[in-house]
Amino acid sequence: MSNTYFDEIIEKRRSNRKFDPNVEVPNEVIQRSLERAILSPNSSNMQLWEFYWIQTPSLKEQFTELCLGQNAARTAKQLVVFVTRGDLWKKRANWNLALVKETIQGEPDKMQKRGLDYYSKLMPLAYCSDMFGFFTFVRRTISFFMGFNKPFFRLGGKADQRITVHKSCALAAQTFMLSIAAEGFESCPMEGFDSKRVKKILNLPAGAEINMIISVGKGTQEGIWGPRNRVPYNEVVFVK
Repeated sequence: MSNTYFDEIIEKRRSNRKFDPNVEVPNEVIQRSLERAILSPNSSNMQLWEFYWIQTPSLKEQFTELCLGQNAARTAKQLVVFVTRGDLWKKRANWNLALVKETIQGEPDKMQKRGLDYYSKLMPLAYCSDMFGFFTFVRRTISFFMGFNKPFFRLGGKADQRITVHKSCALAAQTFMLSIAAEGFESCPMEGFDSKRVKKILNLPAGAEINMIISVGKGTQEGIWGPRNRVPYNEVVFVK
């Protein structure tokens, strides 16, 4: 696959806000794209994400209202909700820990010991939280002293944890949208929605958060709102 082909996909991927009502998007396209999204890079392989593929017709109609009636939702043939699950960190850490243990035969080697410590000690330190902020205080104290004289990863509080899981989920969403473009369809990532009601209708726990909702269909020229204007390269790229 040439670089030229990838350039074509990047150029093709535009946020299209009105889809052709006469062209369906096969379920296989969404499934393949979600399978590719799962392969996305993510923090510590914790994969603190879930993807809700909205197929039920009545539920899709409700999502039009939840997305504030915007065309991208109303005309969509497919909808996928990208959700962060920072609350599943223990389950994912244990899953990774079990994978490390499966590779051990006899005494663990240096890399295996590092993996055991990473998921049994570092992940709990990074993700533990409590209502009094004790773990946040511990993390910031460790970061202060360990980073006083040398570079050190700065562990913080709940906000830092949320940023981490949202970054990973957004990477998966981007993979999904590029896949949709490669399949010959268009998408639109939506941030305009009622997150509280979306969580309720999907029966999500308190610890889950909506990252974005992506609509998919066959794009129309009317769905492109204008040229793709970008800030000049030299205003955003700095070579040091």
